[in-house]
Amino acid sequence: MSDKMWAGRFSKEVDETVNAFNSSIAFDGVMYRHDIKGSIAHADMLGKCGIITADDSKAIQEGLSGILSDIDSGKLSLDMTAEDIHMFIEAELTKRLGDVGKRLHTSRSRNDQVALDVRLYLRDEAAQTRNLVTELIKTLIDIAKEHTETVMPGYTHLQRAQPITFAHHVMAYVWMLMRDCGRLDDAVKRMNECPLGSCALAGTTYKIDRDMTAKALGFDKAMENSLDGVSDRDFCVELGCAVSLIMTHLSRFSEEVIMWCSWEFKFAELDDAYATGSSIMPQKKNPDVTELIRGKTGRVNGDLMTLLSMLKGLPLAYNKDMQEDKEAIFDAFDTVKLCLKTFIPMMKTMRVNKDKMRAAAAGGFINATDCADYLVKKGMPFLDAYKITGRLVAECIDKGLTLETLPLESYKALSELFTDDVYTAISLDTCVSERKSFGGPAPERVKEQIKNAENALAALEGK
Repeated sequence: MSDKMWAGRFSKEVDETVNAFNSSIAFDGVMYRHDIKGSIAHADMLGKCGIITADDSKAIQEGLSGILSDIDSGKLSLDMTAEDIHMFIEAELTKRLGDVGKRLHTSRSRNDQVALDVRLYLRDEAAQTRNLVTELIKTLIDIAKEHTETVMPGYTHLQRAQPITFAHHVMAYVWMLMRDCGRLDDAVKRMNECPLGSCALAGTTYKIDRDMTAKALGFDKAMENSLDGVSDRDFCVELGCAVSLIMTHLSRFSEEVIMWCSWEFKFAELDDAYATGSSIMPQKKNPDVTELIRGKTGRVNGDLMTLLSMLKGLPLAYNKDMQEDKEAIFDAFDTVKLCLKTFIPMMKTMRVNKDKMRAAAAGGFINATDCADYLVKKGMPFLDAYKITGRLVAECIDKGLTLETLPLESYKALSELFTDDVYTAISLDTCVSERKSFGGPAPERVKEQIKNAENALAALEGK
């Protein structure tokens, strides 16, 4: 007869196809450390509360520690025919300790056990991801420090719009990533409540101490409601949202790197270690890393949709649908960590072509707004100044000139307010350096912004 815990209720073996369909150890096996950690805390509580003897509690904890050591060393391999990681570890414990091992499951269900394991595992995953995001932030800050004077075009609608600096552009991503850290922190803070002791759904008649296990496992408190304890997966969705946004930011940045590395832009060049060639075109240097990140963003967004769809119609409390949470959220974290680990060194080694950036900024009439502002500062209403500047741009296009090379007579023909100081006002360096409003691209403001970002990051890391 079957050795499954619930076999007593059934008169025949479960079909082997159903066994395989039902099994989750192939993906929940990664939680073996967290499952054992939770079981040790549970066994310790059972002993201290007198629910099992102190000797049995000690033996169980030592047995679990031995299993952990054997799995870590490779002496013990996970049995891929087991139903899940929880049953594998309890079966191995019983094999080693006999009836003593069977006492571990007292006042516990797999429902609260898996809810605990997933929280413990994702708490670690979130911490690892956050560390990688902060490493990327530091990398981008270092890049920004080198390029506070590197003029480039700023774009809207992918059209050259106004002059900025490369530092200013890079710092925009720093602040996106800072928010990503905050989202991870917020999600972890809300999930840091312990479901252990909720049992199947209605708690237990044993006099357990849920605060003891919550404290031992680093949680802020025990969850207030046992139904919520076993059925809540909001934290998976929240973390999925946070990870999806990280991937979205990486994807946006990747798209820009792809453009910058094209012959049409040539603003940057990837190190050979982070690019690939073509099987037929020897001249090609392809930004495959960034293209893969862009593609994998859809995969992570799909993981988020899996989680939302899984939960939307579930009645309380536990339902087997929830087994689908792990593959989705585990994959999301695995993917974002892989992308960050590749993106960080790629950015560290990327070469920036300052001359190409400045040359691009010199074209496209991105100083047109400054030309209009020049007239406004001399008393002309902005809408009138806007129209005059538009006519000047049209004349430049017709004559193959730029605002910098257009003769002063052409300026004066449209307004006597123009004098030869207009050329200083519309120079790229002036256009950038005079944008001193808070958050603007003036070098002094960007340096201030970098300092603010470093202080904000230090505060985040100090949590």
